[in-house]
Amino acid sequence: MRVGLFITCLGDQFFPQVGECTAALLRRLGVEVCFNAAQTCCGQPAFNTGYRLEARAVVARNLELFEDVDYVVAPSGSCTSMVRVFYRELFADDASRLAQAQKLSAKFFELSEFLIKVLHAEDVGASFPHRVTYHDACHLLRELGVESEPRRLLRAVRGLELVEMQDFKLCCGFGGTFSVKFPEVSVAMAADKARAAMDVGAEYLVANDSGCLMHLAGYIHRHGLPLKTLHLAELLTQHE
Repeated sequence: MRVGLFITCLGDQFFPQVGECTAALLRRLGVEVCFNAAQTCCGQPAFNTGYRLEARAVVARNLELFEDVDYVVAPSGSCTSMVRVFYRELFADDASRLAQAQKLSAKFFELSEFLIKVLHAEDVGASFPHRVTYHDACHLLRELGVESEPRRLLRAVRGLELVEMQDFKLCCGFGGTFSVKFPEVSVAMAADKARAAMDVGAEYLVANDSGCLMHLAGYIHRHGLPLKTLHLAELLTQHE
């Protein structure tokens, strides 16, 4: 099985360890991982801001990059939903590009659903003796319907205690450009999420999207809270 690794913009610029952990985890499970260095953005920032022509140019490039792999895996529900849901919308008026988008969509997976649905690997051999709570990133939950997969992976980690926050399905407030356009609302939502994690005594707040984690980590750091953030890919490579 040959898998192309899709590294997100945030991963490339701020969280390289997430991509490294994703590659290490997949290789440990016997997957041949390859990385096409020509990849850039999934196109979501331009798409969400209304720049459809610019988004189409970025997406058209991506459609050409992953034809030689069996699957594509991204450590991000946000990027995955862009590819799986919105690429087809962008090229609804172009039959050739639409066919390419449908082909890529069929083999493009977020990390946790790939591990569970394709590799059938619930226990990946990790150990992490800490109290952990999980945040459902909006695109992953609402666009892709991925809810049980990350939890199944977490529950299989040796020594880990998974506790659910109150209102765990609520948004963290990041929302990409939403956090820039509406900072007061965005920060208030981050405060609610951090408080919910603290209320259940979590040591770590885990999510599958670096955008959510960047937003929450910033709030936690500024307020000096005794709470740490961690991407699921990082946690699944732990051996404490």
